[in-house]
Formats: sequence, structure tokens, C-alpha cells
Amino acid sequence: MGEDIYLVMIIALAALAITDLVVGVSNDAVNFLNSAIGSKAISFRTIMIVASIGIAMGAISSSGMMEVARKGIFNPGEFMFSEIMIIFMAVMLTDILLLDFFNTLGMPTSTTVSIVFELLGAAVAISTIKIIDAGGGFADLAGYINTEKATAIIFGILLSVVVAFTIGVFVQFVSRLLISFKFEEKPKWTGAIFGGLAITAIVYFILIKGLKSAAIFDGYISEWVNTNTLLFIISNIVFWSIVSRGITAIFKANIYRVIIVLGTFALAMAFAGNDLVNFIGVPIAALQSYQDWQGMGIPASEYTMESLNAAVQTPTLLLLLSGMIMVITLWFSTKARKVVQTSVDLSRQDEGQERFQPNYLSRQVVKFSVRTYESINGMLPMRVRDRIDRQFIQPNIYNPKNKVLDKPAFDMVRAAVNLMVASVLISIATSMKLPLSTTYVTFMVAMGTSLADRAWGADSAVYRVAGVLNVIGGWFMTALSAFVAAAIVAYLIHIGGFIGLIFLLVFAGFILIRNYISHRKQNRKAKIEDGLRRAESSSIQGVITESADNISNVAKRSNKIYTNAIDGLGRHDLDLLKKGMRQVSKLSKEIDHLRDNIFYFIKNLDEASVGASNFYLNILDYLQDMAQSLEYIGKISHKHVNNNHKKLTYSQIRELKELDVELENLLDQTREAFIHKSFEEIGGVLNRKQALFDMVSDKISRQIARTRSEESSPKNTTLYFNLLTETRDLIKALMALLELYYIEYDGNIEPAVLEDNK
Repeated sequence: MGEDIYLVMIIALAALAITDLVVGVSNDAVNFLNSAIGSKAISFRTIMIVASIGIAMGAISSSGMMEVARKGIFNPGEFMFSEIMIIFMAVMLTDILLLDFFNTLGMPTSTTVSIVFELLGAAVAISTIKIIDAGGGFADLAGYINTEKATAIIFGILLSVVVAFTIGVFVQFVSRLLISFKFEEKPKWTGAIFGGLAITAIVYFILIKGLKSAAIFDGYISEWVNTNTLLFIISNIVFWSIVSRGITAIFKANIYRVIIVLGTFALAMAFAGNDLVNFIGVPIAALQSYQDWQGMGIPASEYTMESLNAAVQTPTLLLLLSGMIMVITLWFSTKARKVVQTSVDLSRQDEGQERFQPNYLSRQVVKFSVRTYESINGMLPMRVRDRIDRQFIQPNIYNPKNKVLDKPAFDMVRAAVNLMVASVLISIATSMKLPLSTTYVTFMVAMGTSLADRAWGADSAVYRVAGVLNVIGGWFMTALSAFVAAAIVAYLIHIGGFIGLIFLLVFAGFILIRNYISHRKQNRKAKIEDGLRRAESSSIQGVITESADNISNVAKRSNKIYTNAIDGLGRHDLDLLKKGMRQVSKLSKEIDHLRDNIFYFIKNLDEASVGASNFYLNILDYLQDMAQSLEYIGKISHKHVNNNHKKLTYSQIRELKELDVELENLLDQTREAFIHKSFEEIGGVLNRKQALFDMVSDKISRQIARTRSEESSPKNTTLYFNLLTETRDLIKALMALLELYYIEYDGNIEPAVLEDNK
């Protein structure tokens, strides 16, 4: 390779470092935002300010000893400068694409594990090339690679998952037994002691993990804490318990809110101070390697990299710039919020729309857990069981005064326990020099406390467990894919040289830009798209007018779906038919979601409007019937075209299009009536009922005549009859819905109510 390629690599690595900071923060934000956002203890703006201050302090106070990137995974003295640069380049390209992939999916993963296994994969690839060239064997690989580090990381993954989850379950269960869900009604000393324990854990975490390598303290404080650990912990518990009692008595502050603010700050600071190596460690190591080689006058392929064995301080300016990029990303990254939302959804206390679908493994885990719980529970005396159950009774399962979206996912006690337990576990692991992942710990603690809090009930357990298993599976896939991908990229750079490097850089840029554009489109579409909304009114009149918006929505979307099916058949356009199937699948899921929330709807009704339950159930029934008809029409149309069956005849297409036009007018009239709440117009729509049925019957008769005289394709005949009969069922469901509304409007809605809702 020419020497100019290394300058290009350094410039490219600088750009990749900035990009890696962005994608890295987007993924790791879940570590410190989850508890504060889920509990809604403080406003989102305050959460972001606290986290930003923590990130800034962590970045500035970091010592910048980028040991993992320099010598933690491989033995640098065994590699030449040209080989080291290929390894570093492969690692950064792989890391950015891998983390961006997980961010796009909204799945939290470990940036530590990804960088370690990327370094391992790239180093193994280059080592293997060197061994083959030298005529060596597989055993020689041990001289190049630090296998102990990789083994320790794998052990750390398993340890993080099992220990964090188990401790989270235990601590939350004990905390709930002592404090219950009615924590605000407990004696003040209860909160004071809890505050003393929690704040002590967080302060200890700040000193041991957050500032373990802070140059501003020269390590004196951390050293003293390590030497006098027991004295430090006991004195802090007493001190902070007294302070907590004073805060609640003098300032009337909620001590749990204070814990959440302090814990969020601590985790954010530790993240920036210690995980910074995952984002800029490799580029800085590459820059320092380039500076070491540049003035030596030795060819890059002959200059060995023993210099990487020495510890080098990272310039403070680079740390400051990195901290600024991290803070900016935290404020503006929508992907960061998507990753956080995954964790919050899996740990929320209330039922709701589940993101993950159950699978065989999640079902078996739930069945085993239920049997185990029943066995253990059966050993306890009835009085003990009743006492435990009383501590887990929530004050309000559903609050009709507030919308569900405004409710916190879990209460402040659980949020405080999440932060406290995560802080303790990470602190202990750090002091014992165990390779524990902060992402794994914070996520699994949150899942453990959710289980202990009975958030995973019979109605949601299989979905939540499936979600957790998917995330854990993603973690192991991170290690495997990071290793393999980095090895492949390193090999491609080795054989492709400068041209291969440019190609890979362009490819990576293309993928990142494409993912960014796709993500923006999805967000914009989600904001614009008016999905179905669950009824929240407590009266029959309110339900009628609220449901009108959903019916208008369904009419509009049904129109598009039906037209896409007919046009797709006419043109034999498979893409258009696929689009229609996606649209109707989404509509069906939204209707199912409304049905899943019928429990909360009935709970919300006032005594005088219980009759609205039947009305609302009937509405959902007819909407579901419409969706099922559209789904069947889309399915058989797609199957016909996908199997390359004979096209429908011109007469058949013309007749279907005539029906489509009539149905379009019907659905447009329906939509207009429900948009403007002009329910008296429904009567005019209903008057067209018989004419539409007659139209469908006439087309069926024509097809029967064609079949007897001229039709030669059994597939076409079957498809056409199915389309007509299913269209008739669609019209029946729509007319039944309109009749239901017209009758209810005539008897229950007063003109004044209509005017208020226009």
C-alpha cells in the first residue's frame, strides 16, 4: 500500500469517530434514561439536562487511557503499522454499521462487547493471514491474540444477565414488601432509610465507577474508599438517611425523585467517563500509531507497534469535543428514544400494546415459571400469602381522569431500585475488575424489578419474556456478528488496498444515509398517519362521537385498500398488491388493539352509560368484519398474481372497476358523514344498500352465464366469484355499522352534543 493511504485512513477514522459517538450514544442512552423516563419522576427536559451534565462531567474527568483499543485484545508488538491500521479501520467501519443496525431496530446492545469482538475478529483475520504467509499453524494464533480477555468478556455477558436479573428481582420484591405501592402514605422514616441506602449506593458508584480514573482527583478518593469500604458505606448510610429525612421535612421534597435525579446523573457520568473508549479509543490509537511511525523513515510494513504497549494520555480537548458531540446526540437523536422505549415498554406496569410476539421458548419459560411460583407459594401459610398480596395491590389499576399515554410506565420506587441496584452491581464488578457490561446490567435489572413488581401478568408475560429473549439473543448476535463482520472487512481491506478501502467507506456511508432517510420517513409517516384511537369517554354520547373518528379512518383506508386490490389485479402488479396487504394487516392489528383494551373501556364508563359497552363492542365487531373481508380480498388477489395465473378478462376487470367506483362513493360519503359528525346523512347512505346488493348479484349472474358459455379458466372463475361474494360481505358489514350508528344517533345524541363535537 502507498503511504498516502494511511493519511486517508486517519482522516476517515476521524469522521468515523464522530459517527460512532452518535450511534453509540443513541444505543447506550437506555443505560441512564430508562428509569427517569419510565417513572416520569421529572420532566423530560429536566431528565435531559441532568443527563447532559453527567455526560459532560464524565467525558472531561475521563483519564482517556484507551487500553482496550491499544493492547487489551491483541499483542501489538506482533503487528506492523500497516496491519494495525487495517485492524483499526475494519473495527470502526463494522462498529458504526452494527450499532446503527441495532439502533434502527430499537434494540439495546453493548458497545463494549461490540468493540471488543470487532477488535478480536479483525486481529484474528490479519493474524491468520500472517500465519499462512509464514507457513505456521493454528496454534500460533495464541501469540497474536489475548484469548483471556475474550473469555472474560463472554463470562461477563453471562454474569451480567443472570446476576443482574436475579438481584433485581430480590431487591425489588423486598422493597415492595416494605414500602408497597402506597409509598407516599408510609412513615417518613421509611423513605429516609431507603434514601440513605440508595444515595449511598449511587455515591459509591460515582466514586468507584464514575470517577475511578478521574485525573482531577489523582485517584486519592477512590483509593481511600477502596481501603476503607465498610467504614465509608456505614457512615454514608447514616449521613444520607439523616439528609433524606431533612429534605423531606424541610423542603417537602419526594426523596424517591431525588434518588432518580442523582442516579440518572451518576449513570450518565459513568457512561461518558468509561465507555468513551468504545467510540474514540480506536481512532485515537490509530492517530498515535500514525504519529509514532511518520517520522521514523521505516516502511509501514516493517514498523512494529510495540509503542502501543505504553499508556498514553488522551488530550483533554478531544475529550471535551467528544462530550459535546455526545450531549448534542442525546438531545436530537430519535433513535436513542426508540431504544429507550423498548426497555420502558418491556418493564411497564400496565397492560398495553405489546411490541414483541410470543414464541415457543417464551411460552415454555412462562409455563415453567408459573409452576415454580405456584409450588413455592403453596409452601407458605395462607396468612403470609395474604400479607404479601396486600403489599402488591396498586392504588389505581386504571385512572379514568387521565389518558393512558400520560401515565408513567412504573412508579418511582421501582425507578429508584433500578438505579440503586445497577449502581451497586457495576461498582462491585468494577472494584473486582470483572468485565461487566453497563447495558446488560441496567437492562436486566429493569427486567428483574418488573417481574418482582408483578408487571408481567398472565396477560402480558409471554410477550414481555419474548421481548427479553429477543434482546438477549441480540446481545450474543452482537458478539458473533461483530467478530465475523470485522474479520471480513479487514480481509477485504487487505486484498483490496486503497480501492477496497474507498469502496467500503462509500458503502458504509450509503448504508448510514439510507437508514437515516428510512428512519426519518418512518417517523414522519407515524406522525402524519392517523391510526385508530381507543375510546376514553365515560358516557354513551362521548363514545358515539369518539368512535366516529375511527369509522371515518377505517372508511378512508378501506377505500385505498380495496382500490389497490382491484388495480393490482387489473395490472398484474404484485408490488401494489403487497402494499395493500401491508395496509390491511396494519388496520387489522389496530382493530385488534382496540378489542384488547375493552376491559379498560368498560372500567371507564360511568354508571349511567353501561349500555355503551354493547354499542362499542358491536362497532368493533363490524370494523373487524370489514377488515377480514379486505384481508381475504387482498390475500386471494396476491396469491393469484404471485402464482402467475391467467389474467382476469377485460369484462371481469371492467365490472370489478365499476364496483370499485360505487364502493368508493359509498365509503367517501360515509367518511364525510363521520368526519363532520353529520349523522343524519347516514340515512342517505343507507338508501343505497339494496342497489349495491343488486349490483353485486347482477355481476354474479353475468359470471355464471360466462362460465357456462365462454369462460375457460377455473382459477379466474373461482377468484372472481370470491371477490364478488367477499365484496358483498364487506358492504353488509359497513351497512350494519351504519344502521347501528343511525339508530343510536336517532335515540341518544342530542343536537347540542353534536354541535359541541363539530
